[in-house]
Amino acid sequence: MESFNLRTSSRMEFVDITPRVDALVRKGGVSEGLCCVFVPHTTAGLTLNENVDPSVRQDMLMELNKVVPFDDGYSHSEGNSAAHLKSSLMGQSLVVPINGGKLSLGSWQGIYFCEFDGPRLRRVYVTIK
Repeated sequence: MESFNLRTSSRMEFVDITPRVDALVRKGGVSEGLCCVFVPHTTAGLTLNENVDPSVRQDMLMELNKVVPFDDGYSHSEGNSAAHLKSSLMGQSLVVPINGGKLSLGSWQGIYFCEFDGPRLRRVYVTIK
């Protein structure tokens, strides 16, 4: 297992971590297998989506805020209930096949770290088998 730190800069943002994960896959030397990406945070998540047009990320953030608004009378006293809910909706892990020594992503796909309670210093774990 490998890991890396990631510093986010906004309360809520999607950070493209595809190049960092891809570098770890190449370093791992596995030609056929699986890459598991995991974040150990209850107010962050991961998603796989388009990484060419940045407006897709903006649209996703906008719609997540409509579904789970930041201020909605939550009971949790820390004030970050919306971040916990968004994290659960997105999930904290994903698995991508490895083929020919590289991630088997579609032409438009990228791996995104989803920050919902930033800015913070975060950790990402990558297991390659």
